[in-house]
Amino acid sequence: MEITINHTTKTFDVLPENLEALMAMEIPGKKKGIAVALNNRIIPLSAWAETLLKNKDSVLIITATQGG
Repeated sequence: MEITINHTTKTFDVLPENLEALMAMEIPGKKKGIAVALNNRIIPLSAWAETLLKNKDSVLIITATQGG
């Protein structure tokens, strides 16, 4: 099964159960300063656990950085 993450296709034997599980794999221990879009739709942090993933979904992860 495949999910495209930041324009790179990743293959999984078993898809993560939901967006929260995927984010724990991709950016462990970090939840603040992150914006996530699933199939071009922003998903708030409060909805990660209830947002289920499907084969061929597209996820865009944007992290805030310091600097100017």
